[in-house]
Amino acid sequence: MERTPINPWSWSVTLGFDQATLVEGHRRQLVCSGQDAVDANGTPLHPDDMAAQIELAMDNLQEVLDGAEMTLANVVRLNVYSTDVDELFKHFPLITERFGGNRFATSVLGVARLAAPQLKVLLEATAVD
Repeated sequence: MERTPINPWSWSVTLGFDQATLVEGHRRQLVCSGQDAVDANGTPLHPDDMAAQIELAMDNLQEVLDGAEMTLANVVRLNVYSTDVDELFKHFPLITERFGGNRFATSVLGVARLAAPQLKVLLEATAVD
């Protein structure tokens, strides 16, 4: 698989993401449901703690990727939904740092509510290899 970042402007690269990612020669594509801050039973954790919810949502995303024998390096798109975008941006490096320099295309969307009222962030990824 070959990934080519498409960045007509450089500002997004400094924030850790690409405007687009051209993927060629891949063999598998994994489309992930939204991952949020829930335990193995689906119980929401860390109410009112955006940083902890981001960390757990990232852990859960990695578990899903592991199930497909993929890693965060395979993620080409990560959509982020949040009930508090301003608070999310304060902690956005918790997401980009986990990717270890691998960038992805992204959209950040503010939403009124997620599946459980105490949830603040949801991560929706597409991965390829």
